[in-house]
Amino acid sequence: MGYLFGSISSAVLVSKLFRLSDPRDVGSGNPGATNVLRSGNKLAAALTLLGDVSKGIIPVVLAQYAGVSTGVLAMVAIAAFMGHLLPIFFGFKGGKGVATAVGVFLALSWKLVAVFAATWILVAAISRYSSLAALMATALTGVASFAIFNQEHQLQLIGAIFWIVAFTFQRHRENIERLKNGTEGKIGQKPA
Repeated sequence: MGYLFGSISSAVLVSKLFRLSDPRDVGSGNPGATNVLRSGNKLAAALTLLGDVSKGIIPVVLAQYAGVSTGVLAMVAIAAFMGHLLPIFFGFKGGKGVATAVGVFLALSWKLVAVFAATWILVAAISRYSSLAALMATALTGVASFAIFNQEHQLQLIGAIFWIVAFTFQRHRENIERLKNGTEGKIGQKPA
């Protein structure tokens, strides 16, 4: 159920609702809030972001409410995240997963989101690269998960978070190459 919930593409559905171009046909082709924002509709982009975060929150919270074991909770978190990356309803072509990862982090512990947000803001302010900020924030959230969940011996949750970290880096391969080459766009920079 977590995977199916994660497979709902907020970007595609919101774009249809607002009669915008399909985000998979714009910019990077990534069905996420950034490509929806390229349409110029900030409300649609905000709703897409909210939808993607919710895809991480709702399945995990429902699993917690159902009283599942830590291992099952970890699998639900991974499934929701992977649904966003490889959505069954959209030909297994999904987004990069950062917003859905944030939703999973928030559902598991507010401390994870605090680490993510603080890191993202700091790195973005210094570097002006959104992708670098997202990657650094995701990686440091993984490191923080050791301190947060190790005390309660919830090693399965640490494993789930590192799964999310690994796949976030995998989905950002092109961004990483552009960062290395100095061709990645900065926050607020107009496309060439």
